Amino acid sequence: MTAQNDAPFAAILAEAQRRWNDLTAGDRPWIRVGTGLAGEAAGGFEVVGAVNAALAEQQVAANVSEVGTLGLCFAEPLLDVQMPNGPRVFYQRVTPQIAETIISQHVAGGTPIARYAIGYLGDGNSALDGIPNLSEHPMMALQQRIALRNAGNIDPSDLYQYIANGGYSALNKALTEMTPQDTLGEVRTSGLRGRGGAAFPAGVKWGFLAGNPDPNKYILCNCEEGDPGAFNDRGILESDPATVVEGITIAGYACNANRGYVFIRHGHNQPIDRTRAVIEQAYELGLLGQNILGTDFSFDVEVALTGDSYVSGEETALMEAIEGKRSMPRFRPPFPAQVGVFGMPSNINNVKTLAYVPEIIANGGAWFAGIGTQPDPDNRINGSSGTAILCLSGDITYPGLIEVPLGMTFRQVLFDMAGGVPNGKSMKLLQTGGPLGGVLSASDANLDLVLDFDVFRAAGAILGSGGIIVADEDTCVVDLTRNLIAFCQYESCGKCFPCRMGMSHLLEVLERIHNLEGTDEDLALMRNIGENMQAGSLCGHGQLGFNPVSSALRYFPEEFEAHILEKRHTGECPDRVFSPRLTRR
Repeated sequence: MTAQNDAPFAAILAEAQRRWNDLTAGDRPWIRVGTGLAGEAAGGFEVVGAVNAALAEQQVAANVSEVGTLGLCFAEPLLDVQMPNGPRVFYQRVTPQIAETIISQHVAGGTPIARYAIGYLGDGNSALDGIPNLSEHPMMALQQRIALRNAGNIDPSDLYQYIANGGYSALNKALTEMTPQDTLGEVRTSGLRGRGGAAFPAGVKWGFLAGNPDPNKYILCNCEEGDPGAFNDRGILESDPATVVEGITIAGYACNANRGYVFIRHGHNQPIDRTRAVIEQAYELGLLGQNILGTDFSFDVEVALTGDSYVSGEETALMEAIEGKRSMPRFRPPFPAQVGVFGMPSNINNVKTLAYVPEIIANGGAWFAGIGTQPDPDNRINGSSGTAILCLSGDITYPGLIEVPLGMTFRQVLFDMAGGVPNGKSMKLLQTGGPLGGVLSASDANLDLVLDFDVFRAAGAILGSGGIIVADEDTCVVDLTRNLIAFCQYESCGKCFPCRMGMSHLLEVLERIHNLEGTDEDLALMRNIGENMQAGSLCGHGQLGFNPVSSALRYFPEEFEAHILEKRHTGECPDRVFSPRLTRR
């Protein structure tokens, strides 16, 4: 315990609450426009321009903020209007022309426009006739938002807005009421498991670093996120980067570390800019740097960038990138807690993992452990506490980003929340956990799988980073699998032979099968290649690289047989022959 006086934070909190009250209950309407990844792609920045132009033309004074995603990606660009002391009315698929109408009729005229609205949040009134409560929308009703609690609600570049909504109360609590050992104990009690794919207990991992007496230790946050179909790490950093920065700082306190890095893929401009903005403000407010909040704890954080390399997401390759080297995995041992970045002891966690930490410290580890699934030794299930942050894409009615309690079933997520497959077609398969994950059939057994790391592993899949791609009845499993392996082959760093050549050979075989030139021996050949990759590869890229093929063979053997024996495709496939082996390295 480093201090008992929380007066420095109390002054910061009072100013944050004053500013928040001015936004929500002042004399001006507050207009928020989603400009996260989905909003940007749908024209969010053009909507912001149209809003500002319409306000100027009509001489209306209003506060305008860019916010991250609310998760309703199907409805972007989202624009919401909050009149002083009123509810937030959300408008979907807003164009610049619709934005002008909203400013004229709602902001200037005071009358919400039901035909453009998807819902409202807050206390409704008679002026909202015909507009439903957004919390009752299927995509929102079953969510339990912890890491995403501020997404779409606050300006991600304004640290005061984060603080006004509970931010940094956890760090203040840790520094003024808890020792580093107490803080580490709460994370262990929470049962938090890493959300980067391996699902290793975070508290145990922190303990490895905490036990190292070296005075210079590092906390690394991994936001490389190169998985096709995954965008939740980026979604957090572009919506609420401060929760990650606070989580890193708390981890630094628990592990007696003195420096942190937020590792972001080059080109992800909004996460980079918004994370740098809150880091700068944290220094200005005394929440980073020397003697944080008047205590004897000092900690520094900065953003580090990498190029477009999927393997950079592997923890030792990430350290190589931070050091300015080519992103290639290191041999282990030594492990990062012994020798990490710049030769110093280091701990590495995913964005989502660290985003949970402030709420765990604020509410207690037992609170978090009470959410999710419980251990079941008879079925070799260790329990998965907390929530899952899922990215839903593909052939689904409501694609988007959601946060739900672990323990829900696939069926609840895909049908009750995401609306199932559109256009009257049936669901054929689910691709989970990124390109190294599994291809699952949409059987009743798989749809009834609960969201749990161990349950997924037993089913031949990986919950991983939370990407779920849905495919309908027209999809060819062989073609999908070939594309997944093409990605993995292209992204192999080439350092170890089993992965470098194994991926290339798998792609060659799948190319033959897809072109209806496969033979009876090809299935056994792929299994042999996969076993060698698993046994001999240096990192998870090669060790897990056979997963898409093995799971596809497990659930769809008849489709491979149709290509090999009957010389026919089993779904929509491109007419052209797939490009030759990709050999950029």
